[in-house]
Amino acid sequence: MTEGSFTTTNGGAPVASDEHSQSVGPDGSIPITDHYLLEKLAQFNRERVPERVVHAKGGGAFGTFTVTNDVSAYTRAALFQPGAETRMLIRFSTVAGEQGSPDTWRDPRGFAIKFYTSEGNYDLVGNNTPVFFIRDGIKFPDFIRSQKRLPGSHLRDNTMQWDFWTLSPESAHQVTWLMGDRGIPASWRHMNGYGSHTFQWINADGERFWIKYHFHTDQGNTTLSQEEADKMAGADADHHIRDLYTAIEDGDFPSWTLKVQVMPYEDAKSYRFNPFDLTKVWPHSDYPEIEVGRMVLNENPENYFAQIEQASFEPSNLVPGIDGSPDKMLQARMFSYADAHRYRIGTNYQQLPVNAPVAPVHSYSKEGAMRYSFAAADQPVYAPNSVGGPHADPKRAAESPGWQSDGELVRSAATLHPEDDDFGQAGTLYRETMDDEQRARFLTTITGHVGGVKDPVIRDRAVQYWRNVDASLGDALAAALPPLEQPLPGDAQEAKPAPAASDWAQATAQ
Repeated sequence: MTEGSFTTTNGGAPVASDEHSQSVGPDGSIPITDHYLLEKLAQFNRERVPERVVHAKGGGAFGTFTVTNDVSAYTRAALFQPGAETRMLIRFSTVAGEQGSPDTWRDPRGFAIKFYTSEGNYDLVGNNTPVFFIRDGIKFPDFIRSQKRLPGSHLRDNTMQWDFWTLSPESAHQVTWLMGDRGIPASWRHMNGYGSHTFQWINADGERFWIKYHFHTDQGNTTLSQEEADKMAGADADHHIRDLYTAIEDGDFPSWTLKVQVMPYEDAKSYRFNPFDLTKVWPHSDYPEIEVGRMVLNENPENYFAQIEQASFEPSNLVPGIDGSPDKMLQARMFSYADAHRYRIGTNYQQLPVNAPVAPVHSYSKEGAMRYSFAAADQPVYAPNSVGGPHADPKRAAESPGWQSDGELVRSAATLHPEDDDFGQAGTLYRETMDDEQRARFLTTITGHVGGVKDPVIRDRAVQYWRNVDASLGDALAAALPPLEQPLPGDAQEAKPAPAASDWAQATAQ
């Protein structure tokens, strides 16, 4: 506290006491005229904004992104030009857990970055995995609900999770990642980050390229075993938050090297699988990584609530030289994230200091709750106008023509490419990327998780799910599963009959 400072109301008026309310005599009733008491209690009641429905538990830091390679042949975006340095904020998180949940639960980790660029804010909202559980945003609310809690007991439920996963075979690749060693990173500093989606880069000549982002940790990938994670959950539920904050406080600044895969625009039309499918990775043998730059985190937040909890990230925050793609999940997220922020932290959330761009804002947005920045009274509030108001500038925006798209309006995930299957890449990850010890730990993990499924039909579906990934894995799981326990009253989930392996494509098309 500054010497000589004094308590005030939120309006700046001096306060008479922080210890005693006004009352009718020392032991009498408290009158409604004690406006400071009312302000203090009302403010306390509203100290928490609604927590995020997804990625509720997290932490973050500020830093700098520096370009170390010339990628201007692929994008005109200012932040990726040679030698550019851009201030940025990152928020790490778990996906399914609530605010008080342990950092070391087996769960994907959010990896959301806000770049404060000279052309406006650019948000890259990814995870620590290059793929995701689903490929269509219409399933996202159902997926998240299946990973959270039962309405009756309010407990997380393996049966519910496997019911969703086994009826959504496109989840196999991500679930294989999740149940493997990288399912529990030792810390946020020791994990990679991925943009996951396919994005579009546009260069100064208007040429278009499809790209994927890969942030490689310079600290090395380090993970926790299930036993270590369970022990840590009880010993220090905030282990990841504490680890990042302490490292930066001690001057041990973590860093990541950004690389991208670049696919020529025309390649996407005839590639062997849908390159916009979020459940797939592009093999590096087809599209090798190209270094872009280095991200260093060197500044802890001064106030967690103001700078982390109120931070907003949205895939729709794009800048000239970067655009979206036909990825159905990306298109859905470009609406849903900004909409979530308007609900959670208010219509004018982008005026909060942590979200405000360093680039000048000339917007026709006006009014709404909590608005405090506004144009001069003589500025027009509509466009077009003839009195000098801001006007759109297509050249400055460098808007991409998008992509070619033609066909009838349908609801399907038709397989247009020869390798558009759900289990192939998951099988490759298990057989070719994991070694014998990792495969043994993987079997132990899925045995424990599927062993918690209470419904026999869903358990059988889970075994078939892993047989579709790898036949020997599914057989080993079936042999290792313990006897089925009786379901708890009120928590049984109604299950659908399992489709045969040959019927997966037909089942998902329906």
